[in-house]
Amino acid sequence: MQGDENQAPEPIVHSQELTEEFLRLLTEHDRTLAIYVTGLVQPLQDAQDILQEGKIVMWRHFGKFKSGTNFVAWGRKILLRQILAYRRKMKHRRHGQLNEDIMVMLDAEMDSAIREKRWVKREQALRDCLRKLKPEQRELIEQRYRDEASIEKISRQTDKTETAVYQLLYRIRKALQDCVQLALNEADSKPTS
Repeated sequence: MQGDENQAPEPIVHSQELTEEFLRLLTEHDRTLAIYVTGLVQPLQDAQDILQEGKIVMWRHFGKFKSGTNFVAWGRKILLRQILAYRRKMKHRRHGQLNEDIMVMLDAEMDSAIREKRWVKREQALRDCLRKLKPEQRELIEQRYRDEASIEKISRQTDKTETAVYQLLYRIRKALQDCVQLALNEADSKPTS
């Protein structure tokens, strides 16, 4: 029966220990990998599909992963191949998408950002800045981004016009952006001991 293409692929059998290591590493680094893919692929649904397929590929090839090495870098290489394959498949939807050279440059920049833990610093600064917001501002941001409420729904709940809600969100986002940038600049200017 060799060469029978209609046959199902051989199931991948990993030891219990290997399975647990994969799940532990994937759980630990899932958010970093998701940020990586969503930073390179739009719309979000396509990014989620690529991430899901990429995780399956990672699982299939996990036997080749050298324990103790950089799981994120290994996973990102697999995900980049998935992204590039997706983009080749979707060539007819090219408008508004980045070319492959730019994606490779972004991949290198993301690698640098991950190594330097810039995402972690930015995320911590954002958390700190969110705490500094007035309660009603924080509630508005949470409704829009955590709860994914529409502008129309927020408008009805707050008894404000949709335009007013857009303006408020813009001002809050701008204040958060300025606060985060200031915090990062201050952290960069502090001497390391």
